[in-house]
Amino acid sequence: MRLVGAASWLMPVVTQPVAKAAIGRKRVVLVPTHGFSEVAVFGSNPGRLTMNLYAPRVIAPAAPLVVVLHGCGQYALDFARDSGWVALVDRLGFPLVLPEQKLENNSGRCFNWFRPGDIKRGSGEVLSIRQMVAVAKRRFATGGRRVFVVGLSAGGSMAAACLAAYPEVFTAGAVVAGLPVAAASNVLSAMSRMAHAGSDLGPTQWAAAARASAPSHTGRYPRLSVWQGGADHTVDPLNADNLVAQWRGLADLGTGPVLDETREGGVRHRAWGRASGPAVEEWTIAGMAHGYPIQAGAPLDRFVVAAGIDATTEIARFWGLLAKAPS
Repeated sequence: MRLVGAASWLMPVVTQPVAKAAIGRKRVVLVPTHGFSEVAVFGSNPGRLTMNLYAPRVIAPAAPLVVVLHGCGQYALDFARDSGWVALVDRLGFPLVLPEQKLENNSGRCFNWFRPGDIKRGSGEVLSIRQMVAVAKRRFATGGRRVFVVGLSAGGSMAAACLAAYPEVFTAGAVVAGLPVAAASNVLSAMSRMAHAGSDLGPTQWAAAARASAPSHTGRYPRLSVWQGGADHTVDPLNADNLVAQWRGLADLGTGPVLDETREGGVRHRAWGRASGPAVEEWTIAGMAHGYPIQAGAPLDRFVVAAGIDATTEIARFWGLLAKAPS
């Protein structure tokens, strides 16, 4: 078993069934082995990914389930810690699913968001992630209809792909420095889109590209939070605008945002849909390079960036897991 960071961060595989205990009229899940664990078998796993979990000591009643997808070259457990998701779930009491890419699947250890066979419903990496969600929901007796996915860079692009391939599974998602679904179909087109996103497609065309991942789906699509650094030279910031356009097309929203505000530090926040519960939001952070923004600090990962705003907190708030910020 590979150790990531300090040995205390990686716990043995959870083999015991979880137990439930009553606290007042509520029931909580008591996790016999909390912390990180690896699940060796979780389905057919056509994407050949590794499944990791993180469980807090106590899981709250009717807890949600969150899938966290790392970026290229990152390890799932380290990214979950450095981005603040571990600290958040320790406080709120819900588990994390932490898929991890293998070197033999991608030499950069990136999720293969650009391969059609890995983003279409019923196949590849999106199916592996879907199988992980099913196993985690059974193991922790949680999730229900509140399942979320967030990712950085290639992980962000794969998060969008999961939402498009399995829109009935996920409640909402978040993409940080990622690209629209089906923005590329091979390595060369992926590199081209990352370097120069262009704006050759409108919301209707982008939406059609996403719908191709699950052609039989006729219902609503999950809500989406999009994050982008304005000085990102790895993923052209126009990709964030294209992703917003894709989701506006899926939700049949107009062009005008219901919210457009600029905060201190050059943080612009826009939202589309209903003001009380937007379907799509976009955060653009001027001057920030490629990475996942946190409020402050010095994380070990160079792609987790102190930017004066905490993406994890704001994403959790957008998903409805935290109270709204005071006006």
